[in-house]
Amino acid sequence: MIHDFASSLRPSLVMTGLFAALLGIGYPLAMTGVGQVLFPSQANGSLVVDHGKVVGSTVIGQAFTSDRYFQTRPSAAGKGYDGTASSGSNLGPASKALSDRVQAQVAAMRKAQPGKPIPADLVTTSASGLDPDITPQAAYYQVDRIAKLRGLKPEALRALVASSVETPTLGFIGENHVNVFELNRRLDAMAAKTPA
Repeated sequence: MIHDFASSLRPSLVMTGLFAALLGIGYPLAMTGVGQVLFPSQANGSLVVDHGKVVGSTVIGQAFTSDRYFQTRPSAAGKGYDGTASSGSNLGPASKALSDRVQAQVAAMRKAQPGKPIPADLVTTSASGLDPDITPQAAYYQVDRIAKLRGLKPEALRALVASSVETPTLGFIGENHVNVFELNRRLDAMAAKTPA
């Protein structure tokens, strides 16, 4: 009986070791190699480098604290836009904490721009807390504030937003959206070319 057990144990251990090496080491290395060859930017985090320094990523949201920039969605990731603590708030629709936070943000926005309907994505967090995109409506909502603070024509900013709208992948996956990081980089470039 011990001989039968030993003879059946050996192939099991060999197959476990083989598949652990194949699927735990070989396959991940192969996929990493394919990603580095075919999609090097995406495989390395879609990082944006400016003058030799990494300034951000096009796929991870980040806070823009100045009102002179387009603002992204609020973040519930860690203390805000923390890539190591990506998550939503886990607050349900009946949560008083969620309701209080959203009402405070809505009140502040109404005070700053009375009478304008506030896009939902400017007061609600995404599931990851790191969403880099907003709706075109959320970007257009911010145009007047930024134009006033930067001394730019609102029409020029609306055109900038319109040219920054990305359409759904393959025409049907997702919705129209604007990458806030890329929009703000284009805003800085436009402001640098505009005479004061």
